[in-house]
Amino acid sequence: MDTTLTVFVQFMTVEFPHRAPKGMYYEQTEFKRNVIAIWIHYDRRFDYNLGDAVRCIWGFYNTKTRTYYSPINSGKIGNAVSIERTSPYSAMVPKQTPLEAAYV
Repeated sequence: MDTTLTVFVQFMTVEFPHRAPKGMYYEQTEFKRNVIAIWIHYDRRFDYNLGDAVRCIWGFYNTKTRTYYSPINSGKIGNAVSIERTSPYSAMVPKQTPLEAAYV
């Protein structure tokens, strides 16, 4: 199964730059009229949710401004982020001290 995500926007297609990690895949859902929620799904099932699929919000994509946003939670959009600073797991950019940034 191909683990890339192509975000379909009205009259155009935007290629999502990350590949899903092994055992995971991406899904997009409409969040608002011009905002797409990008979800990352985990293939395993757990008892706490009665065997339903496990998913977490990766982030949001504004189709009008072509900007990615980190999530505050699955129902609230956070700050705009540069896609180069995100990871395949989340659009949230980790906060680092200057010392930590020097070693990364």
